[in-house]
Amino acid sequence: MPLALLALAVGAFGIGTTEFVMMGLLPDVADDLHISIPAAGHLVSAYALGVVVGAPLLAAVTARMPRRTVLIGLMALFVAGNALSALAPGDGALLAARFLSGLPHGAFFGVGAVVATGMVAPERKARSVSLMFLGLTVANIAGVPAATLMGQHLGWRATFLGVSAIGLAAIASLALLIPHDRAASSTTGLRGELAALRSVPVWLALGTTVAGFGALFAAYSYITPMLTDAAGFAETNVTLLLALFGVGATAGNLLGGRLADHSLRGTLFGGLTALAVVLLAFPVLMRAEWSAALSVALLGMAAFVTGSPLQLMVMEKAASAPSLASSANQAAFNLANAGGAWIGGIALAAGFGPTSPALAGAVLAVLGLGVASVAYAVDRRHEVAHAGRVIATHVPEQAGALHR
Repeated sequence: MPLALLALAVGAFGIGTTEFVMMGLLPDVADDLHISIPAAGHLVSAYALGVVVGAPLLAAVTARMPRRTVLIGLMALFVAGNALSALAPGDGALLAARFLSGLPHGAFFGVGAVVATGMVAPERKARSVSLMFLGLTVANIAGVPAATLMGQHLGWRATFLGVSAIGLAAIASLALLIPHDRAASSTTGLRGELAALRSVPVWLALGTTVAGFGALFAAYSYITPMLTDAAGFAETNVTLLLALFGVGATAGNLLGGRLADHSLRGTLFGGLTALAVVLLAFPVLMRAEWSAALSVALLGMAAFVTGSPLQLMVMEKAASAPSLASSANQAAFNLANAGGAWIGGIALAAGFGPTSPALAGAVLAVLGLGVASVAYAVDRRHEVAHAGRVIATHVPEQAGALHR
């Protein structure tokens, strides 16, 4: 694997840290800015909205630029957004800065995935994507806890200055390690990139991402009340348990990349099935502390096994213009975050018990399997139709040769 993947992983580490650290800093930010915690929660939503807006927009407008230049520019925007967050005088300015910080997120992962797969042999593409995503999963183990502690002891503004420093390190890594690409990132331009999104297989792949990761976030968004109310853990232990989720996600990400290089579709179906089984088992696993801790790690592993296969599938379905479709997959991931949390909240508010969000997530995982099955059927139909056209054109040529 090329060393340049390390540069992408460093950028992913910074992005993963700033995305999730706000959850742990909400009380500190609310106290300092004299706003309520629900109002501070809008800062999380602002970042997610920036991802959804920025992913397709920035990928589209940079379609003809060299990808190395695009990646460095996106990370520079990331640094600016986090620096402005640290310097924000009030909640309005911080809200705008968080939105700005989210803009480059999806496009960085989208373009980065295209760069990563372009540097390796075809049989290693999924592994290259999983190594870039490794920065995101490791951020949940080390980056987010460290940044949260920094914010609690030095102030929340120090956290965002620290994240800005990670972004600067990522820019230096990208400049040193990513090879120069003289050609534009897409010869089709904006019109060709947009045309890729008119493909039914692309939308089915994006739909699988929304349903599959919606299953994860339906449960993970409410993992704290599950661990405290159902499993009986003290709130002080939750942070350590969430690190187990990061460990599971890291293992699942690496496993998924390796397996997907052998069977992309099989890894996807297997991961979604495992996710549904784990979520269905949550009511039982949450009855004891040891099994509850195991369930958190298994949740991360089962969910992130599907990460690189889904990213690679979207890129393959839009092979002529992969940057926009690849970035759109990151927007789909964040839609899954918002939608999954909403659906899990409905189950919890309905009074079905603290583990009910996991059961709602299991339903979404089964829905993801259904969408993936439809995508597989569509692919098979296209393959049969293509084979028929090849035979139809080949037979007349043979007949003409025999006649001659």
